Amino acid sequence: MRQGPAVRRRRLGAELRGLRARAGLTSGEAARLVGWHQSKVSRIETGRSGVKASDVRLLLDAFEVSDASLRDLLIALAGSEDGSGGQDWWHPYRSLLPPAYRDFISLESQACRVRTVETSVVPGLLQTPNYARAVTRAAVDGLPEGQLDALVEVRIARQDVLRSASPIRLSAVLDEAVLRRRVGGPLVMLEQLRHLAAVARLPHVRIQVLPFSAGEHVGLTGPFVVFSFPNTSDLDVVVLDHLTSSLYLERKEDLRAYSDAFDSLQDLALSPEDSLDFIAGIAGAHRASGQ
Repeated sequence: MRQGPAVRRRRLGAELRGLRARAGLTSGEAARLVGWHQSKVSRIETGRSGVKASDVRLLLDAFEVSDASLRDLLIALAGSEDGSGGQDWWHPYRSLLPPAYRDFISLESQACRVRTVETSVVPGLLQTPNYARAVTRAAVDGLPEGQLDALVEVRIARQDVLRSASPIRLSAVLDEAVLRRRVGGPLVMLEQLRHLAAVARLPHVRIQVLPFSAGEHVGLTGPFVVFSFPNTSDLDVVVLDHLTSSLYLERKEDLRAYSDAFDSLQDLALSPEDSLDFIAGIAGAHRASGQ
């Protein structure tokens, strides 16, 4: 599987960080050897910025890495000379998408498993076009209709990961509020809930509802997403989404804490079968309201 920019940057950064450590150098010492500021080395090692193939060569020389196959692999991970790593399907929408959203899409498109907890809205991978339009319009006030259409197209195109030959495994825990909030009105919600029920029957999708009756729980602190990647468990990442930015957590203790939190919420939530019945009951309420 070809790795997307965000995953590629993070893998390359982790490899370079390990090679620097094995060379017995601090990030500041490495920066001085190649004539950079220490912050540039830090950004590369944490995957926060792209890196040119020529810059990777400089670092490998500084770390005295002579293994030709390893050098070729790491230079290939850098991708194009501008450090962008090439283009992906969302490139035509680049001007509309904030960098954090582009990184999120890249992670999502390369992940083998996604675990998500939502307390307010249906996750993007499970939204209908009408629901996505209502959410996007509310999130970005005053957006021209053409740009709104493009953002909805991106949201729906993201869902291809559920329909590919090797689909992503999606586990979602949804607070009851997600199902009851009338985003777009009762008819839009009815359509959305029917779509949820249909997708929940896919073998690689698991949807569970966390009813109000469950009381207080760790999910009340806010929604989160955990991405996992094939053959690279050290690159798993937690994403906390905010209005204007996203926070990426990669420390092992953070990953363990959020994985444990997800497991506890799954245990607290209704079973997938009971969740389908619950969704059907709320859909009936929306149907009655829309008549």
